[in-house]
This record gives sequence, structure tokens and C-alpha cells, in this order.
Amino acid sequence: MVHATDITALEPPRRKLDPERTRLNILAAAYDEFAENGLNGARVDAIAARTNTVKRMIYYYFGSKEGLYLAVLEQAYSAIRKAEDALELERLPPEDAIRCMVEHTFDYHDAHPGFSRLVTIENIQQGRFIAQSLTIRAINITVVESLRAILQRGQDEGVFRQDIDPIDVHMMISALAFFRVANRHTFGLLFNRDMSEPALRAHHRSLVVETVLRSLRQAGD
Repeated sequence: MVHATDITALEPPRRKLDPERTRLNILAAAYDEFAENGLNGARVDAIAARTNTVKRMIYYYFGSKEGLYLAVLEQAYSAIRKAEDALELERLPPEDAIRCMVEHTFDYHDAHPGFSRLVTIENIQQGRFIAQSLTIRAINITVVESLRAILQRGQDEGVFRQDIDPIDVHMMISALAFFRVANRHTFGLLFNRDMSEPALRAHHRSLVVETVLRSLRQAGD
């Protein structure tokens, strides 16, 4: 005679619900879907299929497609800022700190082309979703404050010019790293350059670093 307890013991263990893991899986799939197809072209059905879940679950966590898109943006900006925080730039001399930040920014954009696409998509939206997010604006203060501290140390040591705005420096670093990734297809085709070629990538990386450093140094240095 088989008892109910014996049948239960033979059943495969039920998968425990992990809300945070489910949420992160949805965000990862949505990141790819939005980066590939934009806000308007992305489909919640496709995101559900990527995560082997249902639309109802996505709406449960994020409320709407737009809510999910905003959550993806927040996570994307948070990821790049967290990666910068891990550099511990305060331990480096000013020029080395700037060099490390520029190299990191260049490498991050190169390794995460989806981030550049998401930024482009949000600019097409005229920044209306970022405008709704206090989170994104708050976390992006960290990179400016980090730059401010590095530049101040460089100015105190007589290495950097006095007339430097950290937001301008951040814009320059971001622009040089961003352009190469966001425009790699059109630029490569127009000028017959393989932007993925390792030697060219290394050349561009060095060029960006030296461009930024030269713009910060005292005249004559």
C-alpha cells in the first residue's frame, strides 16, 4: 500500500519562488529587447518569452511597458556608475586617476553597446523618462563628484588648469567613448574602417586618453 506521504516524497521538488531573481531576469531580457527594438518597437510578449514567464508577471513587477523601460534605464545607469565606484580613483595620482577613468569609460561603452543604444533611444524620447527618475539623476552625481575631487587634487598639485568644470570633463569623456560605439556602423562604412579591429581599437583608446589629458594639463606641460 502506497501512502500519501510516499507519493509526496516521489514528486520532484517544486521550484521556490524568488521574486528578486525573477525581477532581475525580466530586467535583463527587457534591456536586450529595448536596446534592439527601441521603446516603441519592443514587445512585452517577447520579453516574457525571453524569461519563460507571462506578461501578467511583468506588469505585476513594473506596472506597464513604460514602467519597465524606466526601470531598465535606472539599472543601466546604476551599473555604469557602480563600475566606476569600484575603480577607487582616490588612491591614484590625479593624472593616473583621469587615465584610469577614461580607459574604463572607453572599455565599458565598447563592452556594453546596448547601453549606448539605450541612451540614444532615450534621446529620441527627448529624455522624458529620465526626467521622471530622481534615481538616475541622483546616481549620476557620483561621477561628477569623483571627477571634481580628482581635478581639485590636480589643481592643488599644479598639474591641471584652474578653469575646469567637472561636468564639462564628464561630457568630453562620455562623448569620445560614446561616439565610437553609437556610430561604429555608419562611421566604419563611410570611412572604410573596421571599428572592431583590435589594433584600431587600441589606437582609439590611447587617442581618447591623451586627448582628455592634454585638455586638462597646464599650458606648456
